[in-house]
Amino acid sequence: MATGFESTSDMGTRGNVAPWPRGLALALVLVAPGGRAEVRFEDRSVDLPVSHVYSGEWEHFVGGGVAVFDCDGDALPDIFAAGGTSPARLFRNRGDFRFELGALPEMTAVTGAWPLDIDGDGHMDLAVLRVGENMLLRNQGDCAFGRGDWGFAAGDAWSTSFAATWEAGAGLPTLVVGNYVDRADPEGPFGACDASELHRPRNDGYGKPERFETHCALSMLISDWARSGRRDLRVSNDRHYYIRGGREQMIRLDTMEELGGGDGWPEVSLWGMGIASRDLTGDRLPEVMSTSMGDQLLQIATADGYVAAPYEIGTYAARPFLGDDGRPSTGWHAEFGDVDNDGRDDLFIAKGNVDQMPSNALKDPNNLLMQQSDGRFAETAEAAGVATVERARGAALADFDLDGRLDLVVVNRRAPMELWRNVSDGTGHWLALNLEQPGPNRNAVGAWIELEADGRTRWREITVGGGHGGGQALPQHFGLGSEMGRGCGCIGRMAESRTGRTSEWIPG
Repeated sequence: MATGFESTSDMGTRGNVAPWPRGLALALVLVAPGGRAEVRFEDRSVDLPVSHVYSGEWEHFVGGGVAVFDCDGDALPDIFAAGGTSPARLFRNRGDFRFELGALPEMTAVTGAWPLDIDGDGHMDLAVLRVGENMLLRNQGDCAFGRGDWGFAAGDAWSTSFAATWEAGAGLPTLVVGNYVDRADPEGPFGACDASELHRPRNDGYGKPERFETHCALSMLISDWARSGRRDLRVSNDRHYYIRGGREQMIRLDTMEELGGGDGWPEVSLWGMGIASRDLTGDRLPEVMSTSMGDQLLQIATADGYVAAPYEIGTYAARPFLGDDGRPSTGWHAEFGDVDNDGRDDLFIAKGNVDQMPSNALKDPNNLLMQQSDGRFAETAEAAGVATVERARGAALADFDLDGRLDLVVVNRRAPMELWRNVSDGTGHWLALNLEQPGPNRNAVGAWIELEADGRTRWREITVGGGHGGGQALPQHFGLGSEMGRGCGCIGRMAESRTGRTSEWIPG
């Protein structure tokens, strides 16, 4: 049976969902507060129990991610923040923007982390990447983390990106770890990109990983990009260190064969930092956002492959939009989310100089790009109050207080972590979906959500990976706009891409 969780709004309703074949269930919340909003955020950073900074020199110029997930089953999103040479920290959410420090194994040199339920026991585990030995942390319940006993080869590389999925018949997920510069190469750092690692489960654990060529990988995501039923590995690489001969990559996960222009994947070289993916056009195919130094590249999916978005769409965000520093921007984490619940996905981009790189802006405000009714994006970060100019790295849009409005957390290099509460008035209705099913892939990674509302259909894929230095494992948040209310007449369907099995729900 499906479960529901309560909204903090007194307009909230509980939703019940018919079970999937094989018992897949969804938890949902539907609320109806009203019309179009002027987006505003309130700085709640001082309410964190400690000031957290991502610190370190060269090996921590990149990384600095944040993982957001519920580690104790109370439906409130908790925060794991990478610390670089400072300790990584867990911030447990106690509601109403009250956080306290959680217990973790002592960890420094952490670049990022991604949550996933590795063993399917209902508790979110963590894949933690480091400069040195990586870790798979098993959540034993109530946010009690210890080393997972899965035979994972931890390595000793400079690891900076991660993706995961479940392949057919596997009891554990397939894990991909992206490595950056080979620190042991005496000819480095330029032209000294390290190989990355594919960890496929064997029997009850992992064996020796398969190494494959990447070009200083800083973000990875596994997805059924072409909606063909096959999942491929997208890799975003940093041209700063491969210099020449490298590119953004799309790799067939089943054969590890690299795809090219003939497969609909054009050759692109950029200072790749992060990946975000979302179907923006309503054609069932996911668009891809890649952050970089200078242009932030949005690629539009077509039936024949990907093409660059027109400049007029407003997502390139190539230079600071305020101040007098006209040098190019440096983008890191990018994330789509409907910040005002108007039914259109918006885009947050964390910005910040690598360190003191003179070619790029030193005062580089984060972007909050709100999607308009014509599909263009308008910059609103200054008006919303989140246009800070620290060296931002990882970030997450998440509903920390369960009021239906996406809040924001940003990890900064050499500056304190920021926490922002969305206090926008007049936001639209919203829906939160949490997928569960029996078996190893408990959270249905690889499934597609199909949402029909007011004659419009949206599709979204459940993935593990992407971002810069971190990701989320939370209910999927959908803004529904101002026309939705109780008994909205919206229909949702889900199809797990491997089995093709479907289910429907209709909220009352």
